[in-house]
Formats: sequence, structure tokens, C-alpha cells
Amino acid sequence: MRLLALSATSLLAIALAGTLAACDPIERDKPAAPAVPVAADPNTVISTLTTSPEITGADIGARIKELADDKYEGRGPGTPAGEKAADWIAAEMKRIGLEPGNPDGTYFQIVKMVQQTVDPATSSLKIAGPNNKTWDLKLGPDAVYGTKDQKNKTVSFADSDLVFVGYGVVAPEANWNDYAGLDVKGKTVVMFVNDPGFITNDATLFNGKAMTYYGRWTYKFEEAARQGATGVLLIHEEKPASYGWGVVEGSWTGVQSDLVRNDGGASRAKLEGWIQLNRATELFKAAGLDIDAMRAAANKRGFKPVPMTGLKATATLNQTIEFKDSRNVIGTVKGSEKPDEHLLLMGHWDHLGKGTSTDPNEDVINNGAVDNGTGTAAILEIGEKFAAGPKPKRSVTVLAVTLEESGLLGSAYFGENPVIPLKNIVGGVNIDALLPTSPAKDAVVIGAGASELEDTLKAVLAESNRVIKPDPTPEAGRFYRSDHISLAKKGVPMLYVDSGEDLINGGIAAGEAAAKNYTDNLYHKPADEYSDSWDLSGLEADVKVDYEVVNRLANSDAWPNWYAGNEFKALRDAQRK
Repeated sequence: MRLLALSATSLLAIALAGTLAACDPIERDKPAAPAVPVAADPNTVISTLTTSPEITGADIGARIKELADDKYEGRGPGTPAGEKAADWIAAEMKRIGLEPGNPDGTYFQIVKMVQQTVDPATSSLKIAGPNNKTWDLKLGPDAVYGTKDQKNKTVSFADSDLVFVGYGVVAPEANWNDYAGLDVKGKTVVMFVNDPGFITNDATLFNGKAMTYYGRWTYKFEEAARQGATGVLLIHEEKPASYGWGVVEGSWTGVQSDLVRNDGGASRAKLEGWIQLNRATELFKAAGLDIDAMRAAANKRGFKPVPMTGLKATATLNQTIEFKDSRNVIGTVKGSEKPDEHLLLMGHWDHLGKGTSTDPNEDVINNGAVDNGTGTAAILEIGEKFAAGPKPKRSVTVLAVTLEESGLLGSAYFGENPVIPLKNIVGGVNIDALLPTSPAKDAVVIGAGASELEDTLKAVLAESNRVIKPDPTPEAGRFYRSDHISLAKKGVPMLYVDSGEDLINGGIAAGEAAAKNYTDNLYHKPADEYSDSWDLSGLEADVKVDYEVVNRLANSDAWPNWYAGNEFKALRDAQRK
């Protein structure tokens, strides 16, 4: 994959993105109230699983089934049930022979967090337009919104002028500034998701079809804050976003988690949210603008912000604010010869927790069996095999991170506060949402062409007649949407290997059908549950590949780097001096 060459300014913005999003130094002016007592060891929960030291589909399935159990209530970080899942992971690490991975002698890295919940009954977002027309945007069906303000229970503003800012991108290296000539103080900026070039597939615009970091919603909110906007609204479109409105609604309503910010969120816009496409289209029309014409204009160099004349936003957000603790869970197999050099296995243990419903019979638990019970089970399975011996020359550290669903916050916290010096991490493998299918003839690499870790992966795959397949949907920006990016932005080479598409049973058609079914019907929904009918043979094969990649590097002297021209190579080169 061709990666956008970034200027020093933009590279710094990306490297600090986790900090800007959620990793400010922790200075709280009110005491934390942990959801549950934070255990000093895993003895508060006992793992009763019986597994073998070999990698098997049955063992992986048993762990997924445990993690997706209703008793954990969807593994919401900071909730009593969710944190019990973290306790179980630590207990499982202890059972299989992993040593505590935190130098303080525990399996836990405390992650200070805050949970904010906007009250839909008393909160509102209204757009006033010409001829006394008013749009009362209902929270959920019309728009989703929240605030990063961690100090005030009520956040409000009135009569904020709406301005269309294209994709909301400032990229000096691309000679691109969607905010050019605009003073956004007091204004609400409206923008499309993804980045310039997506619609036209023009390779000269950023990465063309392949999303860059500029296309991520996290960046757009960060940039709007840097510009001084009062409100930010992203226009949802299914293809550029890579998911439907149901995903947005499910993820952005109810409890929202963040890391504690030293400024209490004062540097962010008062309101950050998404607006449904039909409602956005109506607003553009009311302002005398054609949304399709604006989309076309936004994809051309020289775009300038366009006032949405006559439209003003007024909002009141009433919220509850709770300071809590969550935890990254860390276990280690110490190397026999070079214990200070580490290979990292990472996956997020958290999911969305419980939703709400007026129907008492509706399932509201987002169990997260695939996302990311599979990845958490996989890293534990690999950890068990290493712990059983023979011990690798280098250490292997298993890191189950929290708060991924809230913006990769747990991994970002680890990147900012590493318990292992980053220069000592040889490289890592991130596992996130493997599909339960038959084995594949290929393995999809998210961000293929990024690092020399792929050289080892290619060699391992070749032994079972498998090949690397680049991400078939680079426009989804998945390289920037999982936890590996938190370490990549710090210079550490990371590999994100997804399930293959060309299945032994059914070929590409079967693989695509499985992926589509998951995206359309299961992703971020209560339906993402474990089933005893799952075919676990593909998961077993994939986990064996990940193990062997780590095993070869853990028993070598190699220090894989990013490929020449990659945006993170300079960071690694400086790190390893």
C-alpha cells in the first residue's frame, strides 16, 4: 500500500494523535471513583478452563465463549461486569504460566478514564433555518452527539453559524487546507467523512481510494478543536464511513468513555457528533446548496469553506460524568537469553457493554464474541504455548488493552506510558476480530507494504501454501482503526493480520459472504455472540501463523523496521539510535 508522505508537521500531529485524542497528562481535580476495586492480583477471579499447551480451535473457542458470556455484560470498561472480564484475563494469564507483565509485580496497568452519558430526554440539537424552519435533530435517528467537556454537567451554545468545510483536513504536505481563510470561533463546522480522493479514486489526492489518517473521525474532531470550532458535525455516508448508521447510533449513544484530560476537555469543541445523510441533505438545500455539488467541490484542490447561509445551531447537552479506572492486562514469558527484548502480542478485551431498550425482552448485551473475544482468546492461546516451553530467547509479552471501542484509548495510554521501553519492543502483532470460518488460502494484512514484519509473515504463510493479500477495502481506513496504530505512531513496527478471504471451502465468494454478513448483521450489535456451531478451523490456522511469526522473531537477533518510505520509519530509526 502506498502511504502518504507526511511533512514533519503532519507526522508530529499523527504521532501525538493519541495524546490529542485522549492521552493528556493526568491531572484530575476530583478524585477517581473506580467502578470496582482494582485487584492487585488475579486471585479475585479464578479461571476454571482446562486447555492444552498446543494451539487448538477448541481451546480458542472455550476462551471466546467465556469472554462473550452474558455475565460480563459486553465487557464495558469501568463497569463492574466489564472489569471482571479483565480480572478473568489476568487469572487466565496466571493459570497458563504467564508472569505479571507490569514491573510493579501485577498483571494490570491502571488506565484512568471518565464516562460521560448525554441524557436524551433533556438534551437537544436544533438547527434554525430560513422562513422560521427548525430541525430538531433527535438523538439517535437524526444525529448523535456528545462532548469532551469533563467538568460541566451542562454544556450549551446558541446561534452558532454552520459552515461547510469539505473534509475538515489541514495537510500542508499535500497543499491542502479546508479551513483556509475561515475564522471558526463560535461556528459549527460540517464535513464529510473519509478524505479527499475517495469518491474520485484519484491517486494524486492523498491516497486516492485508500483512507489516510486524515479521513478518520478522530482526526476531524481533533483538527476542528485546533481551529477553535464550537461544534462539529460529520455527515454520515455508509461507503465512505465503511459502516451503516446503525453502527454510528449504537456506538455514539449511551455511555461514552475517554481518558482523563488535564484541561477537562476545554480545548475541544463543545459538541462533537454525526448527522444522518438525509438530514444533512435537507440542511444543505435550506442553505441554497446542493450536497452533491459540495461533495464534488470538496474533492478538488483549492476548496474554500462555504457558509451554510441562514442556518444556526443551538444545543444543550445534559450529561452525567463519572471518573473511573479501567485496566490493560499484561503478562510475560521472560526470554531465556535476552529478557529485555520483547515481542508484543496485542488485542483489546473491551467491547460496547450494555445498550438500552424500552422492550424488556430485547437483547441489549453487546457480547463482542468476534470483536474482540477472538483476538483476546488468540493472544492468550499463543501466550500459553510460549509459557509451556521451551522458553524463547527474547521475552514475549501478551497485552490485552482496554477502551479500544472508545478510540483506541487503552493502547494509546500504553504507548504514552509504556511498562516496557518502546525501543526494546522488537515488533508486535495485533489481533482484532477474526472471523470463524474454514481455513483460507490467503491472509489479509491491514496496511500491507508497511514493515519488514511482513517478510517473516510471508515465509510462514508459504509453508502452508498461503499468501499475503492486501486489505481489499483500504478506503475503510482499518490501518488507523485498531490498536496497533498506537504503537506504530511511536515508531514500533506492528503487524495487523486479519482473516483470509479465499477460503478452502467456498473460495473468495464464501470469504466475502462471511465478511459481509458480519459487517451487515453482527458488527457492534448484540448479535455478535458465540455459537457452538462455529467452524474454528480457520481461527486455529490463523493463530498458528501469528504464533510462528512471533516465535521466529523471538528466537532471532533480527530487528525488523518499517519499509523505506513509510511514514513511521524515521521515528523508529531515531528510537533505535
